[in-house]
Amino acid sequence: MAADNVLGEFLKARRGRVAPAAGLAGPGRRRVAGLRREELAQLAGISEPYLTRLEQGVDRHPSPQVLRALARALELDADAAAHLSALAAPDPVAPLESEVSPDVHRLLDAWVDAAAYVRNRRFDVLAANKRARALAPMYEPGHNLARDMFLDPGARQLFPDWPEIAAQTAAALRAEADPRDPRTALLVAELEADADFRRLWARHDAQPSRDELKRFMHPVVGELSLRRQALTVGGAEQQVIIVYQAAPGSSSEAALARLT
Repeated sequence: MAADNVLGEFLKARRGRVAPAAGLAGPGRRRVAGLRREELAQLAGISEPYLTRLEQGVDRHPSPQVLRALARALELDADAAAHLSALAAPDPVAPLESEVSPDVHRLLDAWVDAAAYVRNRRFDVLAANKRARALAPMYEPGHNLARDMFLDPGARQLFPDWPEIAAQTAAALRAEADPRDPRTALLVAELEADADFRRLWARHDAQPSRDELKRFMHPVVGELSLRRQALTVGGAEQQVIIVYQAAPGSSSEAALARLT
């Protein structure tokens, strides 16, 4: 992650993914994928020199009006537009809380029928109940979910839909982690040893974790289909509770119970 020019890198990457509209492209052979810089400037209603300054990191804090125009021209969805605004914010890096409150620990342990853990927005696991730890080693406190997803070969056996889950992990890490955080930059540099991560990270997709159904292939109890829910911890907005539950009466519910 280029922490010194995160806004410019995002703009250039997403500009390369937008097909030029009919009649917009000028004459001559195109040497770049997606929009040329002058084409994006035209669509966003800003000057090309100003866009150049944004992409080069000379100007790093465009106005909300410019950000909205760029998001529209780049065809960003709501998550990617929010990420663009966060990259342009002048606020300092928010500290990541490493301590989980006793109340949250009690909440995790009270979910006896669910696997639940707490992570921060850099995807470090901070706390987990017994069932989450039995579901997968990556949910043990001290692990980093993104590191295990891409650098631990066991993750590719644990998730039958690994390509889809890996893409979601990369997009969620980009959306949630602060690129100005030095430890996040070190994590990304480590993950770029993996070719799949490099390819996904270069897309600059940004989408926070969503509630969804996820499949596991556990080495002891077999396949499980579990519904994931992501909850923000009140008073500790940098922490997220992830809860996995099985449908009542399903084979996954029985398998999840056998884990503990």
